[in-house]
Amino acid sequence: MARTLVIGDMHGAMRAVKQVIERIQLQSDDTLIFLGDYVDGWSESAQLIDFLIELQEYQSCIFIKGNHDAWCESWLMGETPDPTWLANGGQETVNSYCDHTSEQKAQHIDFLNRMKYYHIDEEQRLFVHAGFTSMSGPARERFQITFYWDRTLWEMAIAMDKQIRMDERIYPKRLLLFKEIYIGHTPTTNYGIEIPMNACNVWNVDTGAAFHGRVSALDIDSKEFWQSDPVHHLYPGETGRNK
Repeated sequence: MARTLVIGDMHGAMRAVKQVIERIQLQSDDTLIFLGDYVDGWSESAQLIDFLIELQEYQSCIFIKGNHDAWCESWLMGETPDPTWLANGGQETVNSYCDHTSEQKAQHIDFLNRMKYYHIDEEQRLFVHAGFTSMSGPARERFQITFYWDRTLWEMAIAMDKQIRMDERIYPKRLLLFKEIYIGHTPTTNYGIEIPMNACNVWNVDTGAAFHGRVSALDIDSKEFWQSDPVHHLYPGETGRNK
């Protein structure tokens, strides 16, 4: 049976992404939904984008844009690199492009330009890098950067999770807009958890790949998940964003 698998933040860890795809035993009719932050951290950001561009040629893929991807996109399009970006993994991304031609960079710009801010499937499940704030849903979000910077949705889900189990009447209306919500952006390792986290109807699949965590893939129907090895084991001698 065809599966839909959501993949969390990757941060230039192409070896970990390939490892996860091998471990899920990817089938030709599976759909992969990537939650963003493909770049910044480990040394193969440009190479990971190359891999994903090739992957979409034979696999059903949906690519969501993350905040780090937006930074990279701006730089590739000729803007002065944001110093905050460079200090948060961006310099490693710049370095990864040293052997890429102008034609390859143009292909990457097109790939990044075409990424979605969010995706809603036929069962009213939302996929977004970070979150949204509009009580009317993402279609009414005033600022698109909210989709890849917001943390309030996840923080609300965590804060309300135990209370809702005692009184369903207080379920946040923002969460009720969707059957389930899948996000990345905030590493579960921040909470001492190394696997995908669930709070209310929100699933967080960022398991800290930018740091000393792993890249994770989650089957949205069965909730079975697969993980890479800790990314720093796959990139000996590198620090990722552990600086």
